[in-house]
Amino acid sequence: MENNHVESINEEKGDLLNEESYIENHFQYATQGQRFLNWLIDNLLMRYGLSYLSGMGLGFMIGIAAPEFFQNIAYSENSTLILGLIGVLLAYLNYIFYYTLCEKLFRGYTLGKLITGTRAIRQDGGELTFRNAILRSLSRCVPFEVFSGFSTLTWHDSWTDTMVIKAG
Repeated sequence: MENNHVESINEEKGDLLNEESYIENHFQYATQGQRFLNWLIDNLLMRYGLSYLSGMGLGFMIGIAAPEFFQNIAYSENSTLILGLIGVLLAYLNYIFYYTLCEKLFRGYTLGKLITGTRAIRQDGGELTFRNAILRSLSRCVPFEVFSGFSTLTWHDSWTDTMVIKAG
């Protein structure tokens, strides 16, 4: 008898979580200003912190493992192109790494979200899964995705059934 009662409560709860009104009554979307600050803080951290450290680390490892790689690049006519492509690839990897790890391990928070008092959750109100976190990160790599920030739900929110809310 008790199991039937628990199942009934879980079914009702599941129905409630799927209703738009439940989301609107229990969560408050982050403002565009908060989301912009999240983006600014996280991007400054990635560009000047994580990118510097990963670039130095990668350069050090390549220098130890394959010093001729740098010599080949130095004497190559396409050295600027090669180094530029490596930099872009490293930037995208940092982007995916940072957002995926932070949003999964820190329960929807990044440094920017922590400072602004916001967090990412699934649209059913649950915590992000690893799949949600990595898909959100990959979605951010789509060209012009940043311009979707002018609406309440960005592309990386709507494509992954997630949202950024005011934590509290």
